[in-house]
Formats: sequence, structure tokens, C-alpha cells
Amino acid sequence: MYEKSREERKKVKAETKKRIRIMSWILFILYLLLLIYFLFFSEWYGRKNWVEEDYRYNLILFKEMKRFWIYREQLGMKAVLLNLAGNVIGFLPFGFILPIICRKTRHFWLTGLLGFSVSLFAECLQLVWKVGSFDVDDLFLNTAGALIGYLLFAICDGIRRWYYEKKISISSASE
Repeated sequence: MYEKSREERKKVKAETKKRIRIMSWILFILYLLLLIYFLFFSEWYGRKNWVEEDYRYNLILFKEMKRFWIYREQLGMKAVLLNLAGNVIGFLPFGFILPIICRKTRHFWLTGLLGFSVSLFAECLQLVWKVGSFDVDDLFLNTAGALIGYLLFAICDGIRRWYYEKKISISSASE
């Protein structure tokens, strides 16, 4: 009887993992579509006719963050938060969902490197297509967001493991 319940638990666990992975893929694709929209097409973020725009870029780390902070009263806190926190929050899902859909990315620095790479690619496209600007501060903030997202994943995964180990030990003790 113990073997049967153990096999049933394995089957349920495998089915649950499959469902979680499928839902994570769906969420990741929706996230990427939203990210693409906000980075390249959203007029709310000043994405206009790129033919009329000049190339804009910042290659000095912390320059734009410092400028946003110094002129926060003139720009308004909403603009400051959208720039600073928005870049971090925009990459949180990347760092959180990626390790769920791809076990090979369950490493802090690998997730950070992938977050940096995706951010660099997006920043280069913004520069070439003249939508937004290439900004090393955005690379820094986006990478930080991916790393924070990974840390949130690691915390949630640790809690999940602890909970299920405790649950399994309780059910094993009762049999």
C-alpha cells in the first residue's frame, strides 16, 4: 500500500510540475510581449516617429539616475519612479519566471547575465530604431531587476521545498 501511494504522489507531482511549467511559459510570453510593447511602441513612454528623432545615448553609468534625482521636483516623482523603479520592476518577471521554465538558468549569475544580455539587445534596438535611448543606467537597473527577480524565485522555491518536505515527512510518519 505504501508503494502505491508513493507512486501516486510522484504522478501528481509530475503533473503539477508540468502545469506550472506550461503556465510559466504562457506568462513569460505575455511578459515578453508587454516588454516589447513598452520598450518600442508605447506612445505613453514617448515612442514616436523614429525618422524624425536623433540618436540618443548615455554611456556614463549613473548619469541619468543622478539627473533624474537632482531634478526630481521639476520632473515630478512620477517620472522619477517610472524611470528608476520601472526599469527594475520591468525585469523582475524575467528573473523570476526564467528559472521556472528552464532549469539550466537556476543560477544567480547566469540569470543576471541573461537579463543583462536581453537588456543590452533591447537598448541597442532602441538606439538603432531611435525609439527611446541607449542608456547604461537602464542596463544596470534592468540587470538589477532580473537579479532581484531571481532572488524572489529562490526565496519562493526555498519556501516551497521546505513546505513539501515538511508535508511529506508528516504523511510518511502517519503511514
